[in-house]
Amino acid sequence: MKVGNIKLQWLGHASVKILADKIIYIDPFNLETDEKADLILITHGHYDHCSISDINKILKKDTIAFAPPDCTSKLARIEGLKVQILTPGKKLKIDNLSIETVPAYNISKEFHPKSNDWLGYIVTVDGKRIYHAGDTDKIPEMKNINADIALLPVGGKYTMNAEQAAKAANIIKPKLAIPMHYGSIVGSKEDAEKFKRLCDSKVNILEKQ
Repeated sequence: MKVGNIKLQWLGHASVKILADKIIYIDPFNLETDEKADLILITHGHYDHCSISDINKILKKDTIAFAPPDCTSKLARIEGLKVQILTPGKKLKIDNLSIETVPAYNISKEFHPKSNDWLGYIVTVDGKRIYHAGDTDKIPEMKNINADIALLPVGGKYTMNAEQAAKAANIIKPKLAIPMHYGSIVGSKEDAEKFKRLCDSKVNILEKQ
């Protein structure tokens, strides 16, 4: 999918690639590509989000990874990887793009405790704010999120289901909402379709690439 000069690809599950001035991966997992990364953003330490084998596939000598504190020991095993540890509420600028971290956690489940400081990301590139929610429920902090594009988990069990994700999108009010976190470990295309029916924003269901 192209938005202006940005190319956005869904790589399955919660894995996303943003191609602009830099090549950015978020939560690379079960990759079928080995295109090298400039930046890798990790939301939390679960195996399907912080995958050492997938990071190694896309690593080059100047790749930088950003991750929450619980990923430190796992990422330390990757020789030569530059890592910056982040917690919610951080903002940083890298050349022509910026990265903001926001909380991602469960309210009614125990899989993703708020105390772990796990992350969602807002990447601003070419004037577009792209929000990757990470593994989260609908949380109060979403009312403060300003995003042009919102990638939201819809698979249920570990995260929001389709109905909850639609409610989250209706709070955030992005110009475009994209469902994710379905189709492999949990959730199905039907969850994405249900999300689309319930969402007030325009929805694009991406094909896995």
